[in-house]
Amino acid sequence: MKKINIIAGLIVFMSLISCGEDFLSPDPISAVGAAGYFQTESQLETGVINIYDGMQGVNTTGNNSNRAVQLEFYLSEMRSDNTRTKSSEGEAAQFENYTIESNNGIIADYYRSMYAIIYKANTVLENLSVASTGAAAQFEGEAKFARAYAYFQLVRLYGDVPLIDVVVGPLDTEKQFTRVATDQVYSLIVSDLQTAAANLDNSFKTRASKAAAQALLAKVHLTQGNYGDARSLCESVVGSGFSLESNFKDVFYNEGNNEVIFAIGYISDDANDSQNFSAEWLNAVGRTTGVNYPTDEAVAALDELGGNRAAFSYRVDALQPIHHQVVKYLPDGDASLGIAATSGDPTLAGNDWIVLRYADVLLMHVEAIMAGSAMTNDPAALASFQAVRDRAGITETVQLITKDDLLNERRVELAFENQRLFDLIRFGVAQNVLADFAANNGFGFTANDLLLPIPDGEIGLSNGMLTQNPGY
Repeated sequence: MKKINIIAGLIVFMSLISCGEDFLSPDPISAVGAAGYFQTESQLETGVINIYDGMQGVNTTGNNSNRAVQLEFYLSEMRSDNTRTKSSEGEAAQFENYTIESNNGIIADYYRSMYAIIYKANTVLENLSVASTGAAAQFEGEAKFARAYAYFQLVRLYGDVPLIDVVVGPLDTEKQFTRVATDQVYSLIVSDLQTAAANLDNSFKTRASKAAAQALLAKVHLTQGNYGDARSLCESVVGSGFSLESNFKDVFYNEGNNEVIFAIGYISDDANDSQNFSAEWLNAVGRTTGVNYPTDEAVAALDELGGNRAAFSYRVDALQPIHHQVVKYLPDGDASLGIAATSGDPTLAGNDWIVLRYADVLLMHVEAIMAGSAMTNDPAALASFQAVRDRAGITETVQLITKDDLLNERRVELAFENQRLFDLIRFGVAQNVLADFAANNGFGFTANDLLLPIPDGEIGLSNGMLTQNPGY
């Protein structure tokens, strides 16, 4: 099952917590609020499922629509050296050429989307008492995983952000609009993921699991330089029964496979539970001018280092051969690659979005063992690195792994999966790599571009309490 079915009560619940412009303190439109709705365990589970609905986002092309992960490629992949627009038009072009403005609707939508997830998670956490002990632990783990996921995205993209760990009301302006130092945000992320890992098992792939919490926490620790903790967590996931798919294509087109640790699920040809972001990456199919097209630099890296991954990472645009398209998550299929269409209408695609997978964990394992050094020949690191390359058909025995080797391997293994920008920042090379990329392509890049602006609309709602990031 691609996505846990939402029981009928969820429809009622969603109508009770419909929210307006300010996602930090949404106001119920009904006289019956969340406290009045959550009376039974099954009702509380509708709130849990609603969290995943928030992660999934709304299938639309309009801004201010809570699109969530369906917008994430703009903020991550298109701000790296991996992807670009097709024709440098509109708000999308601001991401590729580092001219983002604080009134950009895409960054505002994503910001609100993450806080909507946090609000939904906080609502579940506030009502755990209606569930049995076992269910309460499960729901707590799922809610805290989601809250940590949202805050991890926010803190890496926007820097200091408001830390909302309880349900807040309209008058709680200080908590809503005070930016908190990143180390405090990370403290909550770590605590939430530790609870999630302790409370969950590995029953699900499109709901939170123990391995998903461990893998995400490993990435958090790597971001903070806590290499020993990251290694231990990666090794726990390695021992949890996951494995690499023998065929790279199957990672993305055999959904729910044994490599997937956590994915955001979608259902094809369903207006409520489908996605359109993969259609936007196509020419003459999506409803925009074409976005998230591989750069020449990404294509060159895949050709040189990708092995058999290249064919299932990008393809030439048949209608405009000077351009390339992302192959991962193709909604309309490709007979030459043996990929079937996933929906009758590509703008109602059912391709799940993979957040965490086993190959990523293996490469994080190498990174944790390397522990910030320039290279390693540790046998455990060599084994994890070799496994990923073997699957790619690159069978040359690895005897030494440098920092550049690992960064390049992550680029070609995880191409177009919204990892590249965060990898460059975590490895401490983003300034140099992106400055060179920008110079070579006629863009302007400064260190300020490593963070997004706080959306103007949020600063306006705060009456100036929210401060802006430097350079905006």
